[in-house]
Amino acid sequence: MLRAGEGESGVLSSRLHADGRHNQLLYVDGGPSTTGTVGKLRMKGREVFRHAVVNLSEVMHEALDAAGLEAGDVDWVVPHQANRRILDATAKKLGLDPGKVIVTVDQHANTSAASVPLALDTAVRDGRIKRGDILVLEAMGGGFTWGASVVRY
Repeated sequence: MLRAGEGESGVLSSRLHADGRHNQLLYVDGGPSTTGTVGKLRMKGREVFRHAVVNLSEVMHEALDAAGLEAGDVDWVVPHQANRRILDATAKKLGLDPGKVIVTVDQHANTSAASVPLALDTAVRDGRIKRGDILVLEAMGGGFTWGASVVRY
């Protein structure tokens, strides 16, 4: 259950964006409800990579600014596990130590919307993430959509 409280943990800020002009860079070309066929994922990788790194680093800055924090205040980034190159490039653009990025893409692959909660669960269970830590959760999706939240775990 999600509810307001006076405790130490909670969402400090959240920022979401969408830009449908880029829908042809990452999309599914069908499916049972649209074409009655099996849809295939279509992606222009170079352009998606560029947009991911730029948009994710910018939205993380926005979320940190809104929370009154800086990159140096972040204990862990829990990102959408798209691929290792995007994770590394985004951390570098944000000025973060790559060791502060939770990486599970090598264990789970890109599980789409499930990748952030899977990575969070992995890092909590193995003891990296502890109560009181400042986390930045970020993700990007087709169409394009992207966002970040700053939370105190």
